[in-house]
Amino acid sequence: MRIGVFDSGLGGLSVLRAIRERLPQASLAYVADSAWVPYGGRSDDFIRHRSLVLARFLVEHGADMIVVACNTATAAAVPALRESLRVPVVGMEPAVKPATQATRNGVVGVLATVGTLQSARFAALLDRFGEGVQVLTRACPGLVERIEAGDLDGPETRALVTRYVRPLVDGGADTLVLGCTHFPFVRRLIEAEAGANVAIIDTGDAVARQVERVAGTAGLCLLRGEVGDAFWTSGDARQQAPVFEKLWGQRLSVADLPTEVAV
Repeated sequence: MRIGVFDSGLGGLSVLRAIRERLPQASLAYVADSAWVPYGGRSDDFIRHRSLVLARFLVEHGADMIVVACNTATAAAVPALRESLRVPVVGMEPAVKPATQATRNGVVGVLATVGTLQSARFAALLDRFGEGVQVLTRACPGLVERIEAGDLDGPETRALVTRYVRPLVDGGADTLVLGCTHFPFVRRLIEAEAGANVAIIDTGDAVARQVERVAGTAGLCLLRGEVGDAFWTSGDARQQAPVFEKLWGQRLSVADLPTEVAV
């Protein structure tokens, strides 16, 4: 079985890591669409187009399932992917439901991109699970770009984390949702800024569990066979490889996407 995963950039590696931990025998194929990161400020039509291009590329390279490791792309493109592809598609969404269950004082903060916070999918989440809970939201422009650059604890990244986390905590949030797959890579900074009494919730483990369930329902074999892992980027593979390795936690080979897929 090969699991194909894509994100607007490198953030989806946090989801990929959770999938590898849960399904160590599966083959993984990952595309970072870093030439177009972040998706948060782009139109739904653009995101749907890129998602279809990347998902079809992964299927052509043996993916038996597609995981959209991006909240913004899930909101904009998952229905189109499920209509167009012959393989199962797993999306993700900010962990509003578990956050509303975890909060002790009824105030939840959500850190996400503009695209996620403005999506109909996010609004539907609030309608379904936000009753009786105050949900504070904070768009985080610039933070994705710092993580894409591999800056996980520098002064600029720390300043951005403070700028985005502090108003939510000052507003009373005792639970914070990491509503972008990039943000787990700066979780340590977020935890330090939020304080020990604030719970931090992300969705990587939940997505990995869903991948396992969908694979079982579809009758997919979880063994990788002779097919190894593969990593591509629409950015500059040589330039990005050190950041890939830093976020993934081990050495790997990163290839450039073919030109017709990258643009």
